[in-house]
Amino acid sequence: MNNQKAIVIGSTGMVGKELIKKLIENEHYSEIISLVRRPSGITNPKLDEHVIDFDRPETWKDLVKGDVLFSALGTTIAKAKSKEEQFKVDFTYQYNVAKIAVENGATSYVLISSAGANPKSKAFYMNMKGKLDEAVQGLPFEYINILRPGQLYGKRTEKRLGEKVGLSVMYSLNKIGLFKRYKPINDKKVAKAMIHAARKTHSTIYTLDEVHELAK
Repeated sequence: MNNQKAIVIGSTGMVGKELIKKLIENEHYSEIISLVRRPSGITNPKLDEHVIDFDRPETWKDLVKGDVLFSALGTTIAKAKSKEEQFKVDFTYQYNVAKIAVENGATSYVLISSAGANPKSKAFYMNMKGKLDEAVQGLPFEYINILRPGQLYGKRTEKRLGEKVGLSVMYSLNKIGLFKRYKPINDKKVAKAMIHAARKTHSTIYTLDEVHELAK
């Protein structure tokens, strides 16, 4: 399984940047194809980054060729400005890339989802994440590994006051035994867990505690 080719979407995000760094350091991967909406600022001989328009798959579908697809793409309702735009990024773009990747021969897929993801949820975000989890499991990859971490934290390029407050509240609730499955998790740990998941020869949905174990 050495000298594999990785495909990454979402590599300008907090987890995605850590994932790219770890893939560059990982001897199992000889090439990394990164599809981004804006430059990540990371350069390396192993990294082949392409700035694309996800709304025009006909212009980039031939680039989506490799052994493993890592999907860490996502946005917030604040940045997207509407539920429709957030759904397009978090569901449509990710599903389209996954469908093209498997059609082009990728055999393994690793997706960052969310704790609480459920296609029957009345909460928009959890419903959207659950629908994506369900949809990609219908694609003919040999192995599909879905990680459902809690709230993510780490070094972001932009400031998110709401996220900072949310982390503080979540830590306080965790201390009194509430919402343990949404416990915050570091971006580096999630990126490491994604790489370990790609080495598995089975398909699994990992809960928060299992993501922690997977990252060891």
